Amino acid sequence: MSGERTQSVIKRIIRQVGLECAAQGQSLSETLVAFMVKAVVLDPRNDFNMDQILTENDMQDLIQLCVTRLLDTTNPSLSTIKMQVYFDMNYASRDELLGEQERVLEGKLAPVVRAITESRPRVQEDTENVYQKIVTYALLRSGLGSPTDIEAVREVTAALQSVFPQTEMITFISLSKKDKEQQLKDLAMLVSGIRLYNKQCQKGGSGIDDLPDMLNEAIQLATWTLDENLNSCKLLAHRYTALLEFMQEDPHRHSQLSSLKLKEALFNVRQYEAFLCILQSNIITTAQEVESLNVQFEAAMMVLKNTVEDKTSIEFKEVFPLFMELSELWTSFQDEMLLLSFLTNMANNLQQFLETQSQLFPEEMLTSLLEGVTVKSDEERIKETMETKVNVSDFKNQEWLFPETTDNFDQLLIQYHGFCAHSIGVKGITLPGNPAIGILKHKEKYYVFSSKEAAYLFAQDPDKFIQLNVEKAKKYAELIQLLELHHQFEYLVPHAQARNASRGSLKPPPKRDSGTQTDTHILPPTIVRSYEWNEWELRRKAIKLANLRRKLTHSMQTDLSHMRRENFTQVYLPKDAGTQTKRDNSSNVPKPQIFLKGLRGGPSPTTHMVTVDLTRPLDET
Repeated sequence: MSGERTQSVIKRIIRQVGLECAAQGQSLSETLVAFMVKAVVLDPRNDFNMDQILTENDMQDLIQLCVTRLLDTTNPSLSTIKMQVYFDMNYASRDELLGEQERVLEGKLAPVVRAITESRPRVQEDTENVYQKIVTYALLRSGLGSPTDIEAVREVTAALQSVFPQTEMITFISLSKKDKEQQLKDLAMLVSGIRLYNKQCQKGGSGIDDLPDMLNEAIQLATWTLDENLNSCKLLAHRYTALLEFMQEDPHRHSQLSSLKLKEALFNVRQYEAFLCILQSNIITTAQEVESLNVQFEAAMMVLKNTVEDKTSIEFKEVFPLFMELSELWTSFQDEMLLLSFLTNMANNLQQFLETQSQLFPEEMLTSLLEGVTVKSDEERIKETMETKVNVSDFKNQEWLFPETTDNFDQLLIQYHGFCAHSIGVKGITLPGNPAIGILKHKEKYYVFSSKEAAYLFAQDPDKFIQLNVEKAKKYAELIQLLELHHQFEYLVPHAQARNASRGSLKPPPKRDSGTQTDTHILPPTIVRSYEWNEWELRRKAIKLANLRRKLTHSMQTDLSHMRRENFTQVYLPKDAGTQTKRDNSSNVPKPQIFLKGLRGGPSPTTHMVTVDLTRPLDET
């Protein structure tokens, strides 16, 4: 089948199986249904060939087989698969759990933080309301009491006023949003540290539990409970293993007993044991962390007492870091309490998946079946084979590793979860492997064995036995996760992205609704009160800045200006004027020509002057 068609067909089958199970009153998760569909397809006894296109009849048969197996409450294999799905869907590492808790806390505090950072109080009453919200934030952030506890609120208010009086609200409001959020966190830590110190001095501490003592008691109880459950499931595994080995040696003695159900019960308790070991390792880590935190907390409290005691005034630079250190240590206590509660709940919830095999093989029945059968523990089996080692000279092309000759031997990634690589495919049981016999390195993978004989048989043809183990996992799908064989069945996973390659997780990728909001003004508003746009106001300020009343004017002369004076005159430029008439006209007048005769005189002593008019008449011109 093509990849896309296979995906669509499998999704359709998963949807249909889920609907039919819901109609029968069983509401199952999509992850569980998907795993069961893969398990039925993988089982060679069902004759499904994924290399060919499934017909409509094939799909109906597949759906019916899946529904039948999912509704079979007497099947230990189904309980094991449910246990694996539950663990993968709910288990989280320390970092993941604490990170998720921090995100949840930030989400719960987001409305309070937004109300504080976005407020712009104008009057005194608004400022007091914002201050009360800061008190509420400090109380919720620390987790030391409830906002409904009046005494706790009073203590937080007093502690906050000692480090952040209301008179500093003006400065706080002028800060940017990011700086406000950081200061809120710092104030919450300071208030928590002050309250913890007051509780130690028996001067307060309302609503604050004694976490160190509570953790020590809870760790002891959780460790004891986990050890009891682990020992009981190991004993069951040892009994089932011994009974299966005895049945293989003498198949006629318990012919009425189903070896199939017995193997499924063995795989069920082995998987439960593997999960309990993971939880036990985490509880041990928590116990070590709590022990270290107790020492650090007592030392920090002692330093703070020596710093504060018998002093009337202390610089904040000296004491504030000590209060914040106390708060951080207490937050670590709270984190460890959260982790311990999570691990305890996981261990308690895993017990429900053992009910099916315990009903099939009750204590009385097992006791009667095991008459005359020697039950060996894993430790006893390993101890019996400690002196037997593989002779490297017997193998020319095989590489063997031993604890005494290999660096970082404990860090080798052993295949099949440390079980014997030979007994899984041949006997169908999970026997503990003994690394002291020798670890076979084949194609960059490492294999351990329960006996020297098993190691020799496996080394003759490793690929053959590896394939036998794969075929066994196809019949018992729960072995895929128990033996960490996910890489062998990668091509059959319908939702590849739903798997975590680091630990073979079957849960889908986490999804969540999220939203973003862009502030109207990303940067806080900046108003320059001294800004002025009026030119005359700027001139007035310039004159005021110059302060001419207190200034002197100095002058000096040079050679060029000595005994000289500059004159300046200003005149009005001539005015150009002109007129324009409506009509131009002209006339011709006689040109007078008048001469005087006798001006030069004559022979007589008197001058006689005669006027001669030579002007011509107008009509002659």
